[in-house]
Parts: sequence; C-alpha cells; structure tokens
Amino acid sequence: MKEKDFSKILKNKGLLISDGATGTNLIQRGLPQGKTAEEWVLENPGEILRLHQDFVEAGSDLFLTSTFGGSKVRLEQSGLADRFAEVNSRAVALAKEAAINTNVLVAGSIGPLGHMLKPLGPLEEKDAEIFYLDQAKILVESGVDLLVVETQFDLAEASIGVNAALASGSLPVICSFSFDRGTKTMMGVSPAKFAQSIGKSGVTALGINCGKSLEDNLNALKELADATDLPIWFKPNAGLPKLTDDGKPFYDVTPEIMANHVESWIASGAKIIGGCCGTTPAHLKAIAEVVKKNQK
Repeated sequence: MKEKDFSKILKNKGLLISDGATGTNLIQRGLPQGKTAEEWVLENPGEILRLHQDFVEAGSDLFLTSTFGGSKVRLEQSGLADRFAEVNSRAVALAKEAAINTNVLVAGSIGPLGHMLKPLGPLEEKDAEIFYLDQAKILVESGVDLLVVETQFDLAEASIGVNAALASGSLPVICSFSFDRGTKTMMGVSPAKFAQSIGKSGVTALGINCGKSLEDNLNALKELADATDLPIWFKPNAGLPKLTDDGKPFYDVTPEIMANHVESWIASGAKIIGGCCGTTPAHLKAIAEVVKKNQK
C-alpha cells in the first residue's frame, strides 16, 4: 500500500473532508482582477502555500492543487504556455509542502480547457486529448496522490479528460461536474446522465462542485446518488455570488449556515465533502467539525 492511498483512506474513515475555494479566496487575499491562480504560483507562491496550509489547519483530508487552469491551452491566455511544466510542477510542490508530515492527500486539479469542442467550438478532439494528457502526466510525475477532472459540463470533453487522466498512470481519478443550471449543466447534462456516461469509465468517484444554490446542489446530489454506487465528491458553492462596490465577488452564506447543511449532504450520499466558490478556511473548519463527528 502506498503511504497515501485515497481509496483505502476513504474506506477506513468513511467520509473525507476536502478543501474550499481557490480563486475566490485568492481574490480576497489580493489576487488582481484578470490574474489567475496559476500566475500566482510563480509570482506569489507564498500566498498559494498559505491558502493550502489554512485548509490543512481547518481540517482537510485532501486539497486541490492550484492548477485548475493549468492546461497548456488555458495558460496561453495568460502568456504562460511556454512555462506549462514549471507552473504545474511548482503548484504540486507547493501543495506537497503544505501537506508535509501529515496524512493529507494532494489532489491534482484539472479544469475544462476553456474552448468548446467542434462543431460547437474551435477545439479538435485530438488536440483536447493532448492538452489533458500532458497536464495529467506532469501532475502525476510531480507527485500528486490522485487526479480530479473538475467543473466539467460537457460529456464529450469530460470523457476526454477522464480518459487522459486514467492513461497518465495508476492514480485514482475523480470526475466532478458543475450543474450551473440547477440540476443540469449548460449543455443540458443531468446528474443521472453524468453517472451513466462517466461512471463506467474507471473513475474512483463522481462529483459535484460549484453549481448554483445549496438547494440546487443538494437536489443534484440526490439525483447523482440514485444513479451511482460510486463514492460522491461534493463541493457546493457558498451560495450565489454578489459583488462589492469595487467589483469583488462575495458570498453571504456563513460558515454556520454551510455547516448546518452538512448532515443532509451526508444523508444524501456525499462521501468527500468541502466547498467551492466562496468557501473560506472558516467555512471549511465549520464543515470539517460536522464531518469528523460522522467519520468512523
């Protein structure tokens, strides 16, 4: 058994605590408008490390690397395509530093490519396969414990991402969809259809992250749980975003409100629990306290 084996740790604990948001937390910590977390991996690594450490201290059993937009095609938008390997390997190194001397798992985050596949967009499937496989391989080589193909909305692209992640090595792979139309994605994919399509691919778990309101995400969770026997990763937003006077997003769902929902998430089938946009370390700590009471 490897030192950090996701499936065995989940089996032993019954429930795991994931992390909170990356982007919205970094914005609150000074990430300038228009900059990405991946840029800060190189320019302000101390803040990336501190966020990881804050989630570990809040109770995370696993957390995501700051590589959501780390594919070569996404990095082109910030002029970092030629530093693709450096961005991803450095992000993993920062995450591993935060998890050092702990049993906390580091999950390699792989987000959508940012372009639709043909015929709806400009992206060829063969190019998408290369982009996903290249990122999955560098994350694996850099030492993550598992891969999370997250915030997906299109079954065709998600399948490409999952297959690439599975082909990159022998690590567990989670695929998580964002049901941003309530209980469907922008492409009309339902949780049940997601389970039927991706659930047979060889992934270790299926997931829901981001999305809309807590109520909508709970409804999506219930539908997904009815459609799969796989463990479910669940990271809902802390409600819906609002804007401050200076244009920064904020979320008015408090840590206490989120914590009050956790037992309903567990009862509905969630096994790996955290939060997405708006979920701060304080939210995560409140969530973790409830999850820990329900762990084996």
